[in-house]
Amino acid sequence: MRKFTLYCIFACLSSVIMAQTPKDEIKKNIFLSASNLMAYPIPTGLLTPAPKGMKPFYISHYGRHGSRYLANSHEYDYPYNTLRHADSLGMLTELGKNVLLRLDVIRQEAQGRLGELTPLGHEQQCKIARRMFERFPEVFEGDAHIDAKSTVVIRCILSMESFLQQLVRMNPALKITHDASQHDMYYMNQNDPMLWFRKTELDASEPFLQFCRRHDLSQPLLQRLVSDTAFISHELNASRFAYTFFKVASNVQNTELRKHLTLYDAFTDEEIYSNWLRENARFYIGFANCPLNEGVQPYSQRNLLRQIIIEADSCIRQRKPSASLRFGHETMIMPLVCLLNLNGYGVQIADIEQLARRGWCNYKIFPMAANIQFVFYRRHVGDNDVVFKVLLNENEATLPLKTDMAPYYHWRDFRDYYLKLLDAYKH
Repeated sequence: MRKFTLYCIFACLSSVIMAQTPKDEIKKNIFLSASNLMAYPIPTGLLTPAPKGMKPFYISHYGRHGSRYLANSHEYDYPYNTLRHADSLGMLTELGKNVLLRLDVIRQEAQGRLGELTPLGHEQQCKIARRMFERFPEVFEGDAHIDAKSTVVIRCILSMESFLQQLVRMNPALKITHDASQHDMYYMNQNDPMLWFRKTELDASEPFLQFCRRHDLSQPLLQRLVSDTAFISHELNASRFAYTFFKVASNVQNTELRKHLTLYDAFTDEEIYSNWLRENARFYIGFANCPLNEGVQPYSQRNLLRQIIIEADSCIRQRKPSASLRFGHETMIMPLVCLLNLNGYGVQIADIEQLARRGWCNYKIFPMAANIQFVFYRRHVGDNDVVFKVLLNENEATLPLKTDMAPYYHWRDFRDYYLKLLDAYKH
């Protein structure tokens, strides 16, 4: 009877958790609204024990750089200069004046650091590396070989170095090779002109623009900051201001200023949600399996997925444990997640109004320092039945493959399925 009661309690709790909508989640944790500017969350999922007799021997990883400053000076300058101009005309409310002071502090902190890794970004990579080492110590035993590659962007290179330094602190005997070269950019940060053109075209498509207009709550925000309604109507681009201002507000969580100030108090809950809703749609259209772009954007990562398979096949044949670490960007993470259909994120949703209602949430895919880890297991060297599990942001994830040992999958099944998928793509 007691077991049945506990089961009922668990079932009820589970149904409450499942019933939570993105709007509920964002209201509970405002930082989720930052989309790709969200700071990395601590993983909460428990790891399923390995199949009997199997031990981890290889990890294949692709990770985003850690927390950074905004990459474009315009993103800091536009909201600051807009309010500064209104202030020069005596048109700021008390809240507007206070927000202007905070924007000035944020802008000065970021001066000369556009797109660079923040101290939090370094800390995130160290912690992810430590957890990886502690969770799968067999992979890092003795003089295991760790091969790391980064895109040529400095924040990614520094993320790689922070990660590797942490591993070396935990085992100085590791044999590490690392590089950041244009030689590897064809898969590390693939430039696919036709798909990029399609993405930029769809950003300006009428369905997306209509969606943004329906969820635009920029006017009430400006009216709380600027007292002159005529000035707001005729001198300002309210949508542009709200968009850039929200980006600055979102990114504070990635800097040391997060300990001292916020800009979220300038927004209502509804405005925060509407800003996230539009960014969620933008990333779905631009990088996911969206019918508006014929579902081809995930294939921008076809070279990366093929490389992951090639390197895994090679490392499986080695006697010693090893790891392949790759450091890049969220614009690789999201389409790769969708190409793999991790956790069902490869779904096609024709009506973008249904995205949030159906649980497609960008913040669950690519926060700062987002990562995908394939962890491989075997019974002994030469074992032909290699299995693996995949972690998304260090939590166990699902693949669209049949398995008799979930969340573990047979490597041969993965290899056959995804090589056929890649070979069938016509480009």
